Formats: sequence, structure tokens, C-alpha cells
Amino acid sequence: MKQNELTAYIDHTLLKPEATKADIVALCEEAKDYHFATVCIPPYWVTTAVQALEGSGVGVTTVIGFPHGMNLSGVKAYETEKAIEQGASDVDMVINAGALKSGDEEGVRADIEAVVIASGGRALVKVIIETSRLTDEEKKLATRLALEAGADYVKTSTGFHTAGATLADIKLMKEVVGENGKLKAAGGVKTAEDARTFIEAGTDRIGTSSGIAIVTGEGESDGY
Repeated sequence: MKQNELTAYIDHTLLKPEATKADIVALCEEAKDYHFATVCIPPYWVTTAVQALEGSGVGVTTVIGFPHGMNLSGVKAYETEKAIEQGASDVDMVINAGALKSGDEEGVRADIEAVVIASGGRALVKVIIETSRLTDEEKKLATRLALEAGADYVKTSTGFHTAGATLADIKLMKEVVGENGKLKAAGGVKTAEDARTFIEAGTDRIGTSSGIAIVTGEGESDGY
């Protein structure tokens, strides 16, 4: 895969809570210059990003229930509705890991369904399972529940926990999704070699703050 072909896989990401409007606008300008799939930014900045990217073909991803996933399902649904009203093309929600670890499969499934229903097919729904918090069996269960709830993608990580995406996790999740869903790797993908390896393992989208480094080979970011 050529370097410039990697751009379509990248959600160019800035989720640091101290990011300013100028930072978000700069991120959007970079995304336009490099033709990334989307920018991934906090909900507060969706309108700013949509305006900055108007006519560019670059989408806007925002995060729901981020970063811990412990919001009530109704709150996640509301966040989703507002984000889509403001122009978000993708929503990346965090599962309720506590419910998962408590054995409440129906509660986890219903939590994801609340976001899927709120999206109404108007935006892609990606479900962050935070792999570094889960056992392998929990990872497989979370992935299955996300598919059953109607999510478009299952995503490894928020980038705000102890570790990000690993190849082992992508391969494990791919066994569950097969051809019925897509995967997003996030956290720790920082070079073109990393990106190619993850894509070959079954990754369909990459969340990273190192998008420019990936497509240019000019060093790497110290972030997400």
C-alpha cells in the first residue's frame, strides 16, 4: 500500500481537553491538505470543525460518553443527536465497561443500541471497547454485543487509558466481526509501517494524532 493511500484510513485526532479553537481549526486545515477521512474532536468543537471543513469532503467524528463510558444511555443518545444535528458524520461511543464486567450483557447491548437508534443511520457509529481494560473473553463479548446492537465499527481504545491498539487485539476482534463489521484501531499507531501492519490485520480505520507523520514519514507525534 502506497503512502498516499493511507490517508483514507485516518481519523485525524485531537481530543486533548485543553485544545483551543485555533488548535481545532489547524487540525481541520491539515485534514483538508492531506485528505484524511475525518477529524476526530470533542463534541464542543463539532460546529467549529464542520464550518472549517465545509466543502472539503473530510468528515467530522466526535466522541460520545468519552472517555469512561459511564454516562447514562439517555445522555449518550442526547449527545449523539446533538452532534449529528451539528453536522457530525461519525460518532465514537465508549461502552459501559463496568456493566460488561458485571455480566450485564443486555445492559451493554441496550446502551449501544441507544446511540445507534439516536443516530438513525445519519452517522457511522463506532463503539470503543477500551481493550486494555478487558480480558480476551470480554473483548470478544464486547465486540459481539456491538455488532448485535447495530454498530458500524468496533474500536479498540480511547487513547486515554493505559494502552492503545495492539495487533493481537485487532486479530482477536476480527475473528468476531468477520465480514459483518469493521474495526478501528486507536492509540499507538504512529508510523506508515504501523498503519500498514494494522490494515493488513483487518483494520478499516485508524484514529491517530500522527496522521501527517504516517503519510509523510517525517517523524511521529507524541499524542493519541
